[in-house]
Amino acid sequence: MPNTPDDDKRIDAIRFLSVDAVQKANSGHPGMPLGAAAAAYALWTRHLRFDPSDPQWFDRDRFVLSAGHASMLLYSLLYLNGYDLSLDDLRAFRSFGSKTPGHPESHLTPGVDATTGPLGQGISNAVGMAIAEAHLGATYNRARTIVDHRTWVMASDGDLMEGVSSETASLAGHLGLGKLIVLYDDNKVTLSAGTEATFTEDVLARYEAYGWHTQRVAAGNDVDAIDAALTGAANETHRPSLVVVRSHIGFGSPVQDTFKAHGEPLGAEGVARTKTALGWPLEPTFYVPDDVLAWWRENGRRGTALRAQWQTTYNGWSSDEPELAAQLERARAAKLPERIDWPHFDAENGNLATRDAGAAAINAVAQSLPELFGGSADLDPSTKTNLKGDGDFQPGTYAGRNVHFGVREHAMGAIANGIAYHGGLLPFTATFLQFLDYMKPAVRLAALSELRVIFIYTHDSIFLGEDGPTHQPIEHIAQLRATPNVAVIRPADALETVAAWQCAIASPSQPVALILTRQKVPFLGAREADVARGAYVVFGDESEPEVILIATGSEVSLAIDAAKLLEARGTKTRVVSMPCWEYFAAQDRTYRDRILPPHVGTRVSIEAAATFGWERWIGERGIALGIDRFGASAPAAALADYFGFTPAHVAEVAAGLLARA
Repeated sequence: MPNTPDDDKRIDAIRFLSVDAVQKANSGHPGMPLGAAAAAYALWTRHLRFDPSDPQWFDRDRFVLSAGHASMLLYSLLYLNGYDLSLDDLRAFRSFGSKTPGHPESHLTPGVDATTGPLGQGISNAVGMAIAEAHLGATYNRARTIVDHRTWVMASDGDLMEGVSSETASLAGHLGLGKLIVLYDDNKVTLSAGTEATFTEDVLARYEAYGWHTQRVAAGNDVDAIDAALTGAANETHRPSLVVVRSHIGFGSPVQDTFKAHGEPLGAEGVARTKTALGWPLEPTFYVPDDVLAWWRENGRRGTALRAQWQTTYNGWSSDEPELAAQLERARAAKLPERIDWPHFDAENGNLATRDAGAAAINAVAQSLPELFGGSADLDPSTKTNLKGDGDFQPGTYAGRNVHFGVREHAMGAIANGIAYHGGLLPFTATFLQFLDYMKPAVRLAALSELRVIFIYTHDSIFLGEDGPTHQPIEHIAQLRATPNVAVIRPADALETVAAWQCAIASPSQPVALILTRQKVPFLGAREADVARGAYVVFGDESEPEVILIATGSEVSLAIDAAKLLEARGTKTRVVSMPCWEYFAAQDRTYRDRILPPHVGTRVSIEAAATFGWERWIGERGIALGIDRFGASAPAAALADYFGFTPAHVAEVAAGLLARA
């Protein structure tokens, strides 16, 4: 059945708000809003549960525009439905300081559930959201159901081409995430060509092999056909669903079905011809007929009643389950419990790898924070991150807290972000530091979006030994430190590892990367391990040192041993443990100058990694002792000797520097 004239008017309102905004900005992507507007209309008017008056309603459906380049499609929908987004905000599309940036940002714009743009990440975030919904439902639903919603995605060819989406789709199929539904905007065009140049596989067959339920809609403007497919997807409760909608990029425009519709404005003539072809007034721009806007606003108000019904259910559940309610409210607010029984380490039990200290810490946290939820990329025995006694998150056992991501680091990072976007959980991931390379896009987006995620990286240096340079991280810590809004913590011993975990769970809007050793490190003594301030004096004269050795992680004990050699020669030496550059940089100058007195220019940094960036802390006269080449396959002791990570060599470097001062 063809669309009604009213349907078409409402769909065209989406299209031309988007086209006018792109044209005014002289920048953006008009093609997908023109081509996918009917599918968005079917979803947002007949299926999606949301409430513009409460964008953070906990049991709302989640919507992810994975094809973030089509951001104006989403902004138009948000405006029409009555979110806190005005016509002036649409007119300010892509301008500095606006609520309508080039790609959607979740922390910036009400109604945006995920920051998207790098293709493949959004659809993968959605898998994390669906995992969070399944786990929270299994955890909190009792006689009354308070967690029961779907995650919807609009994805593009590029999303399905990127490898990360293949990893996450495979896992989603295995897990049977029946409340995850993806609309694939199959317009047969990418940025530079038609898909026949690069993407000719049978997408439905691939997703069926992953264990997904699939459907195809042949006419991308047929609202009833799209609606029927979405209904079929919603009725499939044991498999995620892919709905392939054959659309026409740049529908109605002079550049329909060409790559020119993808990433540039239509131009004044093109806009006029498109509006004429679809029967839309040429002027004024950003025009929405009064009756159309009134209808859309009423559509948005549907969610107010839905939320009120849910709130009634929630209130009853809270009365029935006061302890669970208190737990959920605390977790949603990212607040910590009053008490956590942290492990105690001393000289008797503290001589161990920081990954082992981390195992004790994460399990202590798990006992007090039931919202801690995550896993590793098939590396639990090595990363020591299994939550003991808390079960596995698997089909039929969604209450389990250990997620087996498989050998899928790309997916793991993006899924963890999706769990954080969803709310109510504190996600963590774990792998070897070397495989940060596979996670970097997700880590960057976590930082940009101010997400509360804990990224655990073990096997942190060449001292993992015989596995060799393919597994020995060199540039990775510097790469993390160069990423804005990431706290990178490399603890020196068991005591600092516990303090690092205390910082990680307290971080409200900043992902934390914990960098841990495989090899044992010595316990450095009972003390106040002030990880929260980023750096502190761990050895030596507090008033007038001649030399300052600054180290992180396993190299702190090496620095102390070198300092003892220097002290034996009569050189006053201070050792500063600097587990977190970011925390130290955030301290006031008085504290920083107390730890690193400006008048002491004889400084040596010691870190078994790239030296990039250390000049900030050692100054012009300092020496950065590190590794600016790839490692080698050999026992750890042989590598330490070859690369100069011995007390004697460090002492000689410092003594030589002092002699030249």
